[in-house]
Amino acid sequence: MIDVLHPRPSPIIAAMYTLRDLDVDVIVMHGPPGCGFTASRLLEEAGVTVVTTGMQESDLIFGAEQRLVEVLKKVDEEFSPKLVGVVGTCASMIIGENLDAAIKKAGIRSTVLPIDIHACAGPNTVGAIKVLEVAANKGIIPKEEFERQKEMLMRATALERERGMTSKPYLKPHRGATKLNVAKRIIDYLSQNKRVAVVLNAKKETAYRFADVMRAVEYARRKVGGYAIYVANTDPNIGLPRIRRYSMDILRDLKEAGVGIDYLSGGLDEYPVAGEKAAKYLENKEIDLRVLCGLPHAIPDLKVEDILVTDQPRELRNFIDSGFTLAVGEISTHSMLMGARGIVHSELGDTIRELVDGVQT
Repeated sequence: MIDVLHPRPSPIIAAMYTLRDLDVDVIVMHGPPGCGFTASRLLEEAGVTVVTTGMQESDLIFGAEQRLVEVLKKVDEEFSPKLVGVVGTCASMIIGENLDAAIKKAGIRSTVLPIDIHACAGPNTVGAIKVLEVAANKGIIPKEEFERQKEMLMRATALERERGMTSKPYLKPHRGATKLNVAKRIIDYLSQNKRVAVVLNAKKETAYRFADVMRAVEYARRKVGGYAIYVANTDPNIGLPRIRRYSMDILRDLKEAGVGIDYLSGGLDEYPVAGEKAAKYLENKEIDLRVLCGLPHAIPDLKVEDILVTDQPRELRNFIDSGFTLAVGEISTHSMLMGARGIVHSELGDTIRELVDGVQT
């Protein structure tokens, strides 16, 4: 039975990103040269070296174990890594490659995480869970952290099926409403001394851009008046080391911009539960306008008058078709944030600032 027709991320790519979050030095893709190419290029911008065993047609017949052994030795000689991830692909799965055996034969000095995964394994989160399981077994992360992250990933999968991009058979990409109308609405509410709540409920590095909306709203509030409440899932004590760094970077930049977080709703890998906590925190507050950034569908009981800010064109289609006419897109957010170490300007944030400055002049 075919449930979803539009393209979705694969477990292979999710495994690669999770290895990055573990701060591996090198990822070895055991498959054809082009497998995971786009993700590999982005991850290299984030400081991870990605190489491939570059399987050829003959390897699909005779096996490619020796090719992986030689690549691992070359990686050891060339980069002297401390932590290496070997990621399986559809090709290595089909021919039954034994990653563990090849890693033992290579005998390199690094700690190597064998991630035997392929694109037919199920939702993308299966790849992330596999990496975390191997990391826990190797002592890279505590067992408790594995269990916490596994629960988050399973809840994320369920959320996507219930309200996200796998809730519909096909979603045609949409770019969302114009930033101008949405920015005007935010400034109008502030100008009328109304209360605006900005919720950052983002996933990992995408928060670097969505957090800019908070900076822009605070910039506007200081110029035109009004009240603002800020909620963010940027707890710096939750998540893998790289994810904690993201939170610390964002909190530092928000503080510099004069944004005080009223409530920390969780970590940057906890958006399925952080959205629920944010909604509960706001339910008894007198809020006139909600601006929900990142993954708004993880926040229960969305209202059609809410402003929704996300980066996924298919998610925007889902929102627009469901009557959320104030859904705006920060398209291509993910690709522009590799290697970022501070908040990046957003289109909505810049539009708010430009309008406010226009009011002042």
